[in-house]
Amino acid sequence: MLTRLTLALLLAATPLLAIAAPDRYRLDPVHTRVLFAVEHAGFSHALGTVSGSEGVLVFDPDDWRTARLDVTVPIQRLDLGDAKWNTATLARNLLDGERFPEARFVSTRVEPIDPTHANVIGQLTVHGVTREVTLAVTLNALKRHPLPPFRRTAGFSATATLSRSAFGVDGWASMIGDEVQLRIEAEAVRDRNADDPADAAPTDAPGTPAAPIDSDTPQPVQETTP
Repeated sequence: MLTRLTLALLLAATPLLAIAAPDRYRLDPVHTRVLFAVEHAGFSHALGTVSGSEGVLVFDPDDWRTARLDVTVPIQRLDLGDAKWNTATLARNLLDGERFPEARFVSTRVEPIDPTHANVIGQLTVHGVTREVTLAVTLNALKRHPLPPFRRTAGFSATATLSRSAFGVDGWASMIGDEVQLRIEAEAVRDRNADDPADAAPTDAPGTPAAPIDSDTPQPVQETTP
């Protein structure tokens, strides 16, 4: 009787054990950009970017609700295309980049819309102030990258709108609009061991190790991938 009961409990637990945890990804700082637009004296919208964001994403495309995101954005890498403009934007009366060199977004919940879209709600900290912000996120692709090291990669686009004064960035109100439009383009690489079968290089793919050759044979120069 005891043996049958034990077997029944093991069989009941098997489906739970088989459920895999969501994959963990790390943002690729080279292929991740935060773009922003803000009104300039009513004449135009100033456009800028911030590169080099880093962070961790936990993501299961079959269950967006389990997704978790923690991202750090290096504010001092802000670029408006002009050195003087960059300096003015990072000055104490605006972003104060010396005191607050980073912004951070930590998700708190995810509201799925369809298989490739969701609203990601989280706490955004800028200029030492934390406010809730909603990102409208699109999943562009989730597949093995075609270039070495052939890791499984997730690509996303996201948009959001925020008030700079809500974060205490209220200088030059007569010259700079309060509404800041954000667009984010991001790639995240699965954080797995190199021997993961899903990340293994295809046998006919570029970059697959070739058979040994004579060491005196000139070797081709490998181009750097973008």
